[in-house]
Amino acid sequence: METPPLRVAVVTGAGSGIGRACALGLLDAGYRVVLVGRRVDALEATARASAAAPAHALVAPADVTDPVAVLALFARVVEVFGRVDLLFNNAGVNVPAVPLEDLSFAHWRQVIDTNLTGSFLCAQAAFRQMKLQQPRGGRIINNGSISAHVPRPNAIAYGAAKHAVTGLTKSLSLDGRAFDIACGQIDIGNADSPMAGRMRHGVPQANGTLAIEPTIDLRHVVDAVLYMAGLPLSANVPTITVMATQMPYVGRG
Repeated sequence: METPPLRVAVVTGAGSGIGRACALGLLDAGYRVVLVGRRVDALEATARASAAAPAHALVAPADVTDPVAVLALFARVVEVFGRVDLLFNNAGVNVPAVPLEDLSFAHWRQVIDTNLTGSFLCAQAAFRQMKLQQPRGGRIINNGSISAHVPRPNAIAYGAAKHAVTGLTKSLSLDGRAFDIACGQIDIGNADSPMAGRMRHGVPQANGTLAIEPTIDLRHVVDAVLYMAGLPLSANVPTITVMATQMPYVGRG
């Protein structure tokens, strides 16, 4: 029987929520998975949670907003596993909702640096490796958001960053064509993760009211990421939206 090829995935923000769920799903699917995040304890907890192959998980703490740290991260990935087949750019943060005139520059930079610049730095490092390795190529999946399409009230930094991620995805997809590098984006609406937990208690709406919004199980996000990741490099999903059916997105309100 022919041995299946080694597939190496790098998942940022792998210590909790969507990142942890997708990292575990990739491990279950047979990938070697590099778990990236700032908190070693959270990454180690993700590795221990894998029933399939915990030895196939590499805990790699790194600050994705730091160019030097990102270069060191991907050098370590190549040293340990030899290649990069998949990058799931998932690391992201948000800050408390405030009127835009009250948003501090520090909070603006925190969101832009993590959600946008961190995605760029990781994509750049992965792209460089994917061009050089043999067999050549790979896949980058960016975690966008429903906020990449429509903003929420008093969330200008998050909305701007996620809209910019869409531009990043399109540019990566274009520039990757010549090198067998596919890039797509998953836009998630109200996955039941720590970041979306507030949906169950009521969140501000465009009309000024508060409303409880429905959420979806994280397994639906994992299934979508695994589908995108499992495609041959001759096929790509440029964008996919996975959302709670009843959430206020399609239409007016």
